[in-house]
Amino acid sequence: MTLSLSFFQTSIGKKIIMAITGFIWFGFVVMHMLGNLQVYQGAEKLNAYAKFLKDLGPLLWVARIGLLVAFVGHVVVAIQLKRENSNARPVSYAKNSTIQASLASRTMIYSGLLLLTFLVYHLLHFTLGITNPEHYTNVYQLKNGEMVHDVYAMVILGFQQAPISIAYIVFMFFLALHFSHALGSMFQSLGIFAPKHNPTIQKLSSALALIVFIGNSSMPISILLGFVK
Repeated sequence: MTLSLSFFQTSIGKKIIMAITGFIWFGFVVMHMLGNLQVYQGAEKLNAYAKFLKDLGPLLWVARIGLLVAFVGHVVVAIQLKRENSNARPVSYAKNSTIQASLASRTMIYSGLLLLTFLVYHLLHFTLGITNPEHYTNVYQLKNGEMVHDVYAMVILGFQQAPISIAYIVFMFFLALHFSHALGSMFQSLGIFAPKHNPTIQKLSSALALIVFIGNSSMPISILLGFVK
């Protein structure tokens, strides 16, 4: 046990924690996106899906707590690694040689902290109904006659406001930027593929990040433009 804890306190161990927790959150983002894309199928479909999640009860809270632990662990370890890198090179290079480093890799810590801000706002808006309580009061009658919280109306009302939609799209850009580098780093940290596969992995990471950006951004754009209402 002591040996295991000591390993995860090393740089390699911390990078493995980053990879695992990052993978958990990438999986959640993809599943969350697929669920939300049901907005294109109408109020009945999205609200029935929301009820299904709510009916999971304790399992839903287990998932939420797991995601919270993974997120906190990811952020804490990222800050620790950033500090270790800074302490290892307290004096900046006379010439900033970042030709090989992508924008995504150079801004990982900043995009990550920005996404933390977005997560807090997203929860306050769509989960807790605090920022825009007027979007959170509608109810919907399913085909089986059951009355449920109208998630569809909440999404439509929220994204019909240009500032919210624009902010959401901007955050999705930074999320995709973060993923485009993080997914490749994850496979490298876990040592799943040989170094010769790194270019292919990076292309795949960029493609997956682009899919996430297009999928999530399509919803506020479609609602803002009136295609979904």
